[in-house]
Amino acid sequence: MGSIFLPHLHSGWHVDQAILSEDERLVVIRFGRDVDKDCRLMDEIFYNIAEKIKKFAVIYLCDIDEVKDFNEMYELYDPMTVMFFFRNKHMMCDFGTGNNNKLNFVLEDEEEMIDIIETIYRGARKGKGLVLSPKDYSTRQKY
Repeated sequence: MGSIFLPHLHSGWHVDQAILSEDERLVVIRFGRDVDKDCRLMDEIFYNIAEKIKKFAVIYLCDIDEVKDFNEMYELYDPMTVMFFFRNKHMMCDFGTGNNNKLNFVLEDEEEMIDIIETIYRGARKGKGLVLSPKDYSTRQKY
């Protein structure tokens, strides 16, 4: 249900403009498919926190089948990927999973997502390109 209410980016130009137009807030983009189960779960969390974080972050959704411009550049091969940008710069976060470029697993807790977004925002304001996640997710992935 959350994917209905959150703004969608329908072209590569829209993605670029979303990243370029924000000077003071963190841009959070969920790349994936609206019909995917992981995306729906994450969209619900984003919808629930969007109002709480609106002063320092903005959330967008982008369908990787509709907008294929970034699939190869950002290696969007997972069903659901969340990426962060601040002042036209890609922000990285060390989640302990080995992939610092993006969040590619679903969080069940809204407060955890708010903490991650806030941590990345604070690091970005200080000029950091890589921040350490408030929680280590290295054992979160099940293989």
